[in-house]
Amino acid sequence: MDFNKQVIDEFRANNGQVGGCFEGARLLLLTTTGARSGTPHTTPLVYLPDGVERMLVIASAGGAPDNPAWYHNLQANPRATVETGVLIFDVEAEVLEGDERDAAFARAVEGDSGWADYQAKTACTVPVVALGVTGPPRGSAPSGGAYLEFAYEVLRPPNGLVLARAAAAAAHPRRAT
Repeated sequence: MDFNKQVIDEFRANNGQVGGCFEGARLLLLTTTGARSGTPHTTPLVYLPDGVERMLVIASAGGAPDNPAWYHNLQANPRATVETGVLIFDVEAEVLEGDERDAAFARAVEGDSGWADYQAKTACTVPVVALGVTGPPRGSAPSGGAYLEFAYEVLRPPNGLVLARAAAAAAHPRRAT
């Protein structure tokens, strides 16, 4: 818990930028309502952009057999808040199922193979949750530079994915016709 608080404080103090193990990662703060307590709980999570108005988060507890508390909170109350460091959104959570879940998880693994390691540690299928934006951002308008940095982070593919695609293209160049 203290670790999460430190990450949350650093995230909020630096417009979404943090160091340590999350340095360079796409990070958001998800605030859910406690399933039993009804109180707000904020958790830092790595996310995967999925279009302009949706973000994907993986409900892995590091490969543990139980899902994280934030996942149980979203099952009880799918409405939550996401902070990006620049913008704050209200979201509605949807647990992805079947082929849609599998495709989203494969995309996450393509960008970061660590997700596959977590899945391999557990017999349960690691849930993928889509966080759909339900309205305009709240709070003060971000400065032009901060907003552009956020937009770049959302739209850019993860570095590992770019490198993998570049290596694949180099290995199999297209022939001119």
